[in-house]
Amino acid sequence: MALYDELGGFDAILAVCRRWSELCLADPVAEHPFSHPHVHPQHDERLAAYLSEAAGGPKLYTGGYGTESMVRRMHAGNGPHEELDEICLRLFDQALVESPIPPEPAARLGAYFRAVAHDMTRYDASADLVPEGLAMRRA
Repeated sequence: MALYDELGGFDAILAVCRRWSELCLADPVAEHPFSHPHVHPQHDERLAAYLSEAAGGPKLYTGGYGTESMVRRMHAGNGPHEELDEICLRLFDQALVESPIPPEPAARLGAYFRAVAHDMTRYDASADLVPEGLAMRRA
């Protein structure tokens, strides 16, 4: 069984993404990137599509929104921001705990999310550092 199914599918993942956004918007440090006017109006749905695909679900992200290289460019070039990253990751873990997703698959998704977030720091200096054709990392 794919992690996607263990998590409960798209709706369960979307619920986690929506709760994470709520938690971040309520935090004085984490709200910064979530309150900018450039944030896509369907950020939660797009993130859920990305996480669903990474967890072995349907190709919802690469089938309609973009590529891994595009995702990394969107998040690149903002310089180091360790405190912000750590708060956002803690809040993602909190959203998982508050969800009805069973603990083991929730922990696997949380570990994946943390690993991808840390991997993205290699592009803190510039979006120009992101190569074309990156493959999506799977959970």
